[in-house]
Amino acid sequence: MYSPAIPSVRYRLLIHDSRPLHQHHSIKMKYFFLALCYFIASTIITWFFIEQGRILYFSQTQMLLSCAIAGTKWGIQILAALIFLKTEKWIFIQKIGFTCFIGSCILLPYCFFECIRTIEKSFLISLIAAVLVMIFMYFKVITSLKLSKNWFWGWIYCLTIAIILQMVVVFKIV
Repeated sequence: MYSPAIPSVRYRLLIHDSRPLHQHHSIKMKYFFLALCYFIASTIITWFFIEQGRILYFSQTQMLLSCAIAGTKWGIQILAALIFLKTEKWIFIQKIGFTCFIGSCILLPYCFFECIRTIEKSFLISLIAAVLVMIFMYFKVITSLKLSKNWFWGWIYCLTIAIILQMVVVFKIV
């Protein structure tokens, strides 16, 4: 007997999306593919940024470590989404991938200015601008998907740890 208090899976899916059930898998794959493209492009851009600032690093190992630290905070968020999110995991991963991509694109002006050597301190300016934009965009992702603010604060925590690691381990500033 049908109970309206416990709607079927088909009914729940149709409330949120009018597409047939067989199309939901292709939608997940679309989000997965977009996220993959965003994160790959972000990694390439971030490495290009690090490579342009190579005079700030003491070795190739530090450059790799810097890139790994930058990527780990995103990896933690992806892993958390795969474990803890049920229905919104792929759109969340795609949206944070886009956030990461935009943040990486903000680093590109530094690469241009470093190539023509016109602006000093543009490395730090680019990093600060990228971080501020990503913080804003990440918050918008959380609110648009109606996720707990704990996701935002968890990412801020990861970002803070990443910044501290960059300062202490990579650049030995502190």
